[in-house]
Amino acid sequence: MLTKIFVVLFLFIIIGSLFSGLFYLVRDKGTSERTVKALTVRISLSVLLFILLMLGYATGVLQPHGVTPG
Repeated sequence: MLTKIFVVLFLFIIIGSLFSGLFYLVRDKGTSERTVKALTVRISLSVLLFILLMLGYATGVLQPHGVTPG
């Protein structure tokens, strides 16, 4: 349960970084580097979350739930 909360919180932080990049893009009209920095943070967080999910799966902390489409 704690891992689900961690992943959802991480996703909210990623979305917040995405919206801050949009805010800086609109506010600064592309004249500053704040947009690039905010989007770099978003990409870094996304890659980190992906790596953490793969490590969690590899170590057995995260288990697939086995729901099949049907």
